[in-house]
Amino acid sequence: MTTTLNVLSFCAAIVAAGTAGAAELSLAANTTGKNVHFIREQLDIFEKQTGHKVSLVTMPPSSSEQFSQYRLWLAAGNKDVDVYQTDVVWAPQLADQFVDLTEAAKDVVGQHFPSIIASQTVNGRLVALPVFTDAPALFYRKDLLEKYGKTPPKTWDELAATAKEIQEKERAAGQADLWGYVFQGNAYEGLTCNALEWVKSSGGGQIVEPDGTISINNEKAAAAIDRIKGWVGTISPQGVLAYQEEESRGVWQTGNSVFMRNWPYAYALGNGDDSAVKGKFAVAPLPTATDGDQPSSTLGGWNVAVSKYSDDQEAAIALAKFLSSAEVQKRRAIELSNLPTVAALYDDAEVAKAQPFMPAWKPIFESAVPRPSAVTKVKYNEVSAKFWNAVHNSLSGNGTAAENLELLEVELTEMKGDNW
Repeated sequence: MTTTLNVLSFCAAIVAAGTAGAAELSLAANTTGKNVHFIREQLDIFEKQTGHKVSLVTMPPSSSEQFSQYRLWLAAGNKDVDVYQTDVVWAPQLADQFVDLTEAAKDVVGQHFPSIIASQTVNGRLVALPVFTDAPALFYRKDLLEKYGKTPPKTWDELAATAKEIQEKERAAGQADLWGYVFQGNAYEGLTCNALEWVKSSGGGQIVEPDGTISINNEKAAAAIDRIKGWVGTISPQGVLAYQEEESRGVWQTGNSVFMRNWPYAYALGNGDDSAVKGKFAVAPLPTATDGDQPSSTLGGWNVAVSKYSDDQEAAIALAKFLSSAEVQKRRAIELSNLPTVAALYDDAEVAKAQPFMPAWKPIFESAVPRPSAVTKVKYNEVSAKFWNAVHNSLSGNGTAAENLELLEVELTEMKGDNW
């Protein structure tokens, strides 16, 4: 099976395929969780076998800040970064700045889920190789739910009621810092993901539909956002409006939240030796507005792309193939609980043993909702920014959700013009 391929042999095969001489490369990657530590370990393996040297350029954990920096570097034709770790939604926006990997990766693309490869293919050009995919879930304290005779909530209202009851009873028993629910409420791309889930799971559409229709200004979408607004300061701390992934995880992992919405990476960290919730939690699909609706996790994931400005493109392509390989993805799954894009790894016994939740997560990401990057193309980041600002204003009390979504529709209509 592919997963048994030795990393060192794989590197050697890459070198033999055409990487000539030693190169000095640089890779830009984000700092969420233990991502940087893991990548550095893999780069050491790559360096040992190829003779290349790879420096790591660390990026902020905020994907929005990371994208802004990437766009500046690429627009300037920056040669200092050869390989970029990229969010799944950036392909249409940065495609022209990246090398077409179609030919170089033709021997490995068949290992990955076709939909993931398709998400990184723009106008017939494969502009990035997948490193892992992502879809969030509801993390819950199984010990606390069992203590109070509760089951994992299937609807948002059930979540709120359970969170409120356990929060009040635990506080009365002395745990003054406990909150019911934490999520990512800061004004950045993470809020777009959270709010898309609230809206889509409530029948309010997905901001911009695949045919280009701007659908966000509707009663169900406004009601979904108003529901969450009512949680801020009640079952969620007021500070949640400044939380990104790591702030949410910090509250959760210290044992101070009943529920958390987060990505799979938080699972392995939550079971670490330094975690107050080790062995005390489980995960479930995100709730919906009514029981029986389809859960709506936002499709996430990260990839590696080669800059067209790199002076060592062959070596950079070899690095990208290495980082997206089945063996490295297997290590990611086991060590970081990142979801592989290599289909065979979901049947791998070692992965299942290390991360028992992972096979069950497969249907969550396979039915995940994509953000409207494919239809809005190069305008996606601006569309997303306007959406997350409208939502953040609503959660903060700066105008009602209905008012803010009406203004958002006007702004998006002007931006769209005749076409995206």
